[in-house]
Amino acid sequence: MTLSEKTYRVGGRDLFVAEAGDGPAVLLLHGGGPGASGMSNYVRNIEPLSAHYRVIVPDLPGYGRSSKSLDHSDPFGDLATAVRGLLDELGLRSAHLVGNSYGGSAALRLALETPDRVGRLVLMGPGGVGTTRSLPTPGLQKLLNYYRGDGPSKAKLEEFIRTYLVFDGGTVPEEAIEQRYQASIDPEVVADPPLRRPSSLKTLWRMDFTRDPRLSQLRTPTLAIWGARDKVNRPAGGHTLARTMPNCDLLLVANTGHWVQWERAEGFNATLRTFLGTTA
Repeated sequence: MTLSEKTYRVGGRDLFVAEAGDGPAVLLLHGGGPGASGMSNYVRNIEPLSAHYRVIVPDLPGYGRSSKSLDHSDPFGDLATAVRGLLDELGLRSAHLVGNSYGGSAALRLALETPDRVGRLVLMGPGGVGTTRSLPTPGLQKLLNYYRGDGPSKAKLEEFIRTYLVFDGGTVPEEAIEQRYQASIDPEVVADPPLRRPSSLKTLWRMDFTRDPRLSQLRTPTLAIWGARDKVNRPAGGHTLARTMPNCDLLLVANTGHWVQWERAEGFNATLRTFLGTTA
């Protein structure tokens, strides 16, 4: 696999992008956990998918090698704006969007605002599905509290990853945890964490897609993939999307947590090839 790296200037921010392969454009949007990045989130998917697609993997604003600023009054909207601006910089009228957790929220918001920019949509345990209708899950609580209290620590991150992010914590290599921990303590990130509790009730409601009337009108072909043992975003969210969106299929994956694309990589990659097909 030949991997290229480039930083694009988008709306006053720098977005780092890794890219591999040729064919229909597929953007892989990572989750919002401490120390997350595009490459670490999709390390088991980029090479297999690049044999069939132009795979584009950005670090979202606030993460990795991208600028650390994010509009916390409307985080999903700001992320969607950044991704849409990246499409413009890449000269892409549309692309398939694949989003995990926070990245899924960005992808869904972009599709709601500008459906013509999205070919097909794959959402893995996205945030913002019914979040104002129940208390946060234990896993989401851990995420939101990572930079609070006594601040970030490797022990806190390891507990989150091994206990809440995946179904079988013993499968996560120590070096992966160390890499994410080092990224999570970047001084710019510690000073302005990209994932935090909503600043107001208005922000909280804006971050719940089930309160957006456009959701039931979005006809973009969509596949919601959810780990049946997800402890961060409730699997019931998948049923909500499938019930609400006109063209949404649901795949519930047994014995899998919040990181389906990592825990069940081979099946995930094959499923994407089937769902996305070979044309944009």
